[in-house]
Amino acid sequence: MARKSKEKRDGIFHRKDRAGFWISWTDAQGRRRYRKTDAQNITQAKQIRAAELLRVEQARMLGFSPPGEETFAEVAARYLKYQKARLTPYAYEREKIIINNHLIPFFNCPLAGIRRHDAQRYVTQRSGKVSPGTIQKELNVIKHLLRLAVEWELIPFNPAQGVKSPRVPAGRVRYLQPKELYVVVAGCPEWLRPVVALAALTGMRRGEILSLRWLDVDLSQCRLFLPQTKNGEGRMVYLNEGALAVLSSVPPAPEANVTSKIFGGITPEQVSVTFGRVCRRLSILDFRFHDLRHTAASWLRMSGADIHTVAQLLGHKDLRMAARYQHLSPAFLSEAVNKLDVVFGELRYQDVTTPKTLLLNAAASN
Repeated sequence: MARKSKEKRDGIFHRKDRAGFWISWTDAQGRRRYRKTDAQNITQAKQIRAAELLRVEQARMLGFSPPGEETFAEVAARYLKYQKARLTPYAYEREKIIINNHLIPFFNCPLAGIRRHDAQRYVTQRSGKVSPGTIQKELNVIKHLLRLAVEWELIPFNPAQGVKSPRVPAGRVRYLQPKELYVVVAGCPEWLRPVVALAALTGMRRGEILSLRWLDVDLSQCRLFLPQTKNGEGRMVYLNEGALAVLSSVPPAPEANVTSKIFGGITPEQVSVTFGRVCRRLSILDFRFHDLRHTAASWLRMSGADIHTVAQLLGHKDLRMAARYQHLSPAFLSEAVNKLDVVFGELRYQDVTTPKTLLLNAAASN
């Protein structure tokens, strides 16, 4: 009875909210599928549905779905539509540029015609033109697109799986000493000081700070909530005394309400350009606004915070991002190694004549 009910639902239909002919059918795995067609009449819609049913039968006989006739460009358009609902606007625009400007012109062929060596050839062609990090991002988009194509039963396997990008150098880490940071904040225009201070005291990104609303801040609990971050997820940011003082010093605009931005009217470009001018005027070389985030993370590590804590505070989903802060300043290393004097204070090198003597002394002390 259930099977007959499912068969009755499968067929050709119209949707009230969308024009055109839609078809539905049950695939080889028993899942119900439906999609819009470009059919102009009922006869064409039946032919399209019959082709889908033929693919289902072939999949049952072969044990997998045979590749379709879709071009890479057609699947890329479907991929972008899929990603738009899952990425931040900035991340979506970046993937859109990668696909439209680079991937579609290179993979100008049917999706089923892409082979592993094609993906390798793309990596080779891009090498030397752009950085290894850029190639890695583009290759990740290729792999994700083809992986979804497998899930959508357009191809039986992902041909880019296992293709490696060039080795990406360790992430850049540049941070300020506390006195340098004080000088930089003091040298900023008044409107920029709280933005710079918050970046150094919390490790928040530029976009996260400029998107802050009064609604997101809870001064009584010493925290604020970022509803959407770079990776598309929300995150809680805990505020220290310095960050609380910064936020308390920012007066709301006369027309502001709880949904207003704290730093409304300030653009990302204004922040980066003005901050760069300040650093050049103060002879703070090779330092960008994003390096304030590195400053917060570096001093967290140097103050004893473990990598897991740093990753959670900064919103890193991958511990490898936080691993770049393994480094410590020379002064901190010197202080750390001096702590061994406390541990091995009873041991004097001049009293140790041979390894045998050392072992005998150790045994006697036990």
